[in-house]
Amino acid sequence: MKRYFAAATALTLASVAQAQDEVSVWQPEPYSTIHHPDWSKDAVLYQLNTRQFTPEGTFAAAERQLPRLKALGVDVIWLMPIHPIGIENRKGTLGSPYSVRDYYDVNPEFGTKADFKHFVDAAHAQGFHVIVDWVANHTAWDNPLAKQHPDWYEKDWQGHFRPTPWWDWSDVIDLDWSKPGVREHVGKAMEMWVSDYGVDGFRADVAGYVPLDFWEKERARLEAIRPVFMLAEWKSSELTRKAFDAVYAWEWHHTSKDIAKGKSDATAFYGYYAENESAWPREAMRLTYIANHDSNAWEGTQYENFGDALPAFLALSFTGEGLPMLYNGQEACNAKRLEFFEKDPIDWSKLATCDLGPLVRDLIAFRRANPALANGQWGARMSQVLTDQPKHVFAWVRAVDGNRVVGVFNLSGQPVSAKLSDSHAVGTYTEFRSGEPVTLKSGQTIDLQPWGFRLLVSDS
Repeated sequence: MKRYFAAATALTLASVAQAQDEVSVWQPEPYSTIHHPDWSKDAVLYQLNTRQFTPEGTFAAAERQLPRLKALGVDVIWLMPIHPIGIENRKGTLGSPYSVRDYYDVNPEFGTKADFKHFVDAAHAQGFHVIVDWVANHTAWDNPLAKQHPDWYEKDWQGHFRPTPWWDWSDVIDLDWSKPGVREHVGKAMEMWVSDYGVDGFRADVAGYVPLDFWEKERARLEAIRPVFMLAEWKSSELTRKAFDAVYAWEWHHTSKDIAKGKSDATAFYGYYAENESAWPREAMRLTYIANHDSNAWEGTQYENFGDALPAFLALSFTGEGLPMLYNGQEACNAKRLEFFEKDPIDWSKLATCDLGPLVRDLIAFRRANPALANGQWGARMSQVLTDQPKHVFAWVRAVDGNRVVGVFNLSGQPVSAKLSDSHAVGTYTEFRSGEPVTLKSGQTIDLQPWGFRLLVSDS
């Protein structure tokens, strides 16, 4: 009997263990293991082109503008590359900031390393965080590494240094990331700027051209110094597992421009937001932007690309799911393509009269006041609101912990009267900016001007 009991007990324990193993096999594991810095929850990025930001084009001159940016509400300054620029095969008079001659120094055009440190310290004192554009894929032809370690570079079929294939990037040559020395040199430079100068993270240029394992290992090394924020110029969800907090939302940007130019209607957003919800981890932040250095220089100004639709898409970029960003000069109604290889200061003469500045300021304040609009996993998913005008009206709800925001956007150049087809948005709200009370009922008709939008909030 004892032998039978022991055998039965062993069988039972084995069955329990097997059942537990079965449960663990099917138990989901987190896709992303990144711990976003707490300050990124409500972060709004401001891309600063040091060369064009002020007439002087220096860190010191940019530092004097920080109080104005603070009043605007942005809180993460993204500096375009700060490093010395290559002379050999340079494009234009001053060259591209993305042609790096020395990862460990600053461009004398902008000032000294002490000036840069002073800028970062001043930014921190005013509540900003600072990230630096990092160009890991390639260097200038006259970066000393090319002579000291020619084996650290990729070669063409003739054995010569080569730029990135296919693109017209003739002013740079590609590093060979199979070489441990490359990884050490670039990685330690990143660590130096974080530990010695207080940099809070990096925006990685063409991040997908650099092996993912480098970024993942380097993120861990940087985190050992202190929390950092990493933005990848790329679109790939695996980058958000262990390396990057955020990646570009290129599709959002291009879809927005197509709708603004009448090439697509509001339903063109369905593909982007469906993928965003189903194929991306909640922790991933995707950069929704109207303009940046590339789009402004090569694709057109914010007015060329968006025209009268600009305020609506600006509002959507700040209130829909995504990480919002402003490119310097947008808030002053900048209407010119800034030269990429020459000195071409932003015209700030319209700053006091530009209607975009107050709109951005109010949108940022609106985001901060509503937890549903926070970044990444902190914010709420967008949930579609149906109307009888799907080709013109793009409507949604974002709700979390009792905070509820409704967005209704007329993404067309004609007036629209749209009837709510479901009860998803039903409720009592307060109107963005005006503070007026608003009640939405099922079947109610909402009138919107061309490219008009409404943002409503309820905390009940």
